[in-house]
Amino acid sequence: MENQTMDAIKSDGRRMEGWLYLIRCNRLGLQYSRRRYFILEENYLKSFKSKPTSDSQKPLRSAIVDSFIRVNDNGRESLSRKVFFIFTLYNTSNHNDCLKLGASSPEEAARWIHSLQDVAMEPGTNSKRRWQPFRLNDSKNTTRKNSVDWTSSANMHVDAMTSDVIAPSHWKIFGCKNGLRLFKESRDSNNSAERTSNDHPAIMAVGVIEGTSESVFRTFMSLGLSRSEWDFCFYHGSVVEHLDGHTDIIHIQLCRDWLPWGMSRRDLLLRRYWRREDDGTYVILCHSVIHSDCPPQQGYVRAWLQSGGFVVSPLNQGKECVVKHMLSLDWKLWRSYLPKTPARSMTIRMLSRVSALKELFKAKGGGEFPSEFLTGEVESFQTGDEQMKQEVEVDPIQINENDKMEDANDAPVSGSSSLIGLNDDEFFDIPEESDKNKPHSDTPGLSTAAGFVKKLHVLAAQKKGYIELQNVDWDASTSQCFRSTLLRDLTHNTPCTWSSSDPSLFLVRGENYLKDNQKNKAKGTMMEMIAADWLQSDKREDNLAGRSGGIVHKFGGQGGPEFFFVINIQVPGTTTYNLVLYYMTRTPLKESPLLERFVNGDDGFRNSRFKLIPYISKGSWLVKQSVGKKACLVGQALEVNYFRGKNYLELDIDVGSSTVARGVVNLVLGYLNNLIVEMAFLIQANTQDELPESLIGTCRLNHMDTSKSVSVESIEKSSNNNNNKM
Repeated sequence: MENQTMDAIKSDGRRMEGWLYLIRCNRLGLQYSRRRYFILEENYLKSFKSKPTSDSQKPLRSAIVDSFIRVNDNGRESLSRKVFFIFTLYNTSNHNDCLKLGASSPEEAARWIHSLQDVAMEPGTNSKRRWQPFRLNDSKNTTRKNSVDWTSSANMHVDAMTSDVIAPSHWKIFGCKNGLRLFKESRDSNNSAERTSNDHPAIMAVGVIEGTSESVFRTFMSLGLSRSEWDFCFYHGSVVEHLDGHTDIIHIQLCRDWLPWGMSRRDLLLRRYWRREDDGTYVILCHSVIHSDCPPQQGYVRAWLQSGGFVVSPLNQGKECVVKHMLSLDWKLWRSYLPKTPARSMTIRMLSRVSALKELFKAKGGGEFPSEFLTGEVESFQTGDEQMKQEVEVDPIQINENDKMEDANDAPVSGSSSLIGLNDDEFFDIPEESDKNKPHSDTPGLSTAAGFVKKLHVLAAQKKGYIELQNVDWDASTSQCFRSTLLRDLTHNTPCTWSSSDPSLFLVRGENYLKDNQKNKAKGTMMEMIAADWLQSDKREDNLAGRSGGIVHKFGGQGGPEFFFVINIQVPGTTTYNLVLYYMTRTPLKESPLLERFVNGDDGFRNSRFKLIPYISKGSWLVKQSVGKKACLVGQALEVNYFRGKNYLELDIDVGSSTVARGVVNLVLGYLNNLIVEMAFLIQANTQDELPESLIGTCRLNHMDTSKSVSVESIEKSSNNNNNKM
């Protein structure tokens, strides 16, 4: 069935079609899937029970995809002993209007996600129903306002394979073995604290495998018995807890055969995160954690993986791939006073698993994913509770009931419908009573049972020592005042401070980019960073620039020429963190036409143009790989709310609106006080008259600490006391 699904995927310019799976819920709140044939043409998504035989055949359901539609990559889920790669369509003006779909492979899911995002960015896809329920129409005679930039779709994925940061390499080659180049991570010779704090330096093996990046990725993710065909270190593996579609906790037991004589068996308890880049690169990141459901076991010594994982990048038009395998591993040798040579040798030997995988793919014929890996992947992917749940789902009586409901709803319909209508199931996605009044949800379309399980996962994770972001009740009320809470340090030495990054670190589109695709060093910024806030609260904090007593309000009261560009990065959780960056200019906006168009434009245009370039200039390989160095169109990956005031524009970026982003931020928060984070913000230039690009501003954050964030409540009290004294 999977091969049939893959073969049915067709993409022809503005048309995309193929088999997908509707993920729905029955009366008991249990998820099940139904196979449907989807066609995406122009800005219409159509659903058929079978492949249409003619263009005139009417669909079961159809929906309009416009600029209010967002597509979330939800990662992997297992249903009825089959692994799906899930993505969700939802309406930003009505989060109950959503559609959950599954693909059989990550590449298939990525093609659909990109196609849907491209359609949402095309001209004429922004309707006037800004805060009205999302209506879907079979008629194509609807008049639409062209408020989305027509050039954005053609430029969304051009820069995927290049780094947008000029950074030195921290890796030095020290050998070559079994066709693999071996590198060690170089350390700062002037930083004695860094040298002494890490006695287990990172080692990386790099090799080329004759197989697709997807095939290699799925092989690495499998924990089934077939893993022993290439992983000579592996004895047994299992999933302890499935946190979300991109993150899980896994337990791996290593076999004794390859360890030195007399050495006890080792095992690893890892938090594993994965994602797919736009260029087809797969990133798998792991580090050790502590979990109450998997304590140290008798007969095993638990090793500690400080950071490690795989980066699998396509090569030679996707026929081959480059694999980077990195480990920084503490083997917990009891003779710690002896030289580290045995530990280093064991790490290098473990890295040579990549050589064994190269030989396996040669024996299997290269590009295709070995079918025997599928069973092992599904078995290892399901925890005990999930397997029990699937047994309930595949009950023949329940299937028969689902089929009856499906047949009753499969008659073709005409007129208006919603995204929920595409589910063909009246019982799909019934909101919990407590969720009806929530104005915001970071996981649209989550079923009642799934939502309950996820909340339990979150509570358990917080007790086990690692941070997880989860759904929170966003409160519409806001505090009344705030002030700059993060200090500036030009020396870059003081922890929990900010400064401006050197603009020349970042690459932007040059004047002839449309002809040569060349990027150049940024020469400066349009605005100056003047302040930063590092806040915590028990609710969402929106429109900080508009509050009385703040920096923006102070200048606004003076009636000066200053204009502020405020970026509010919101990290939801039991404690909500806000990183707020303030940029200011005294130059009239009309002298920067693209900036003026962005400030005064609509949300569709803003979402299609605002870019972030991230860079971890100091930190572990694990964090650097999770963040990357590539520009990202923020409005396409995350929900952004815009607040336009008399002398400011504020962008409130909700990190919790994306499963992938939540996974990255979870990882970064655990290492935050050891990192130097640098960022650049800009408006993407798509036409010749907009080139070359210019940075809005840059930022450098030095060794941030969540414990030093300032409570909004305490700021309110302080401000009220000052007002009373006056």
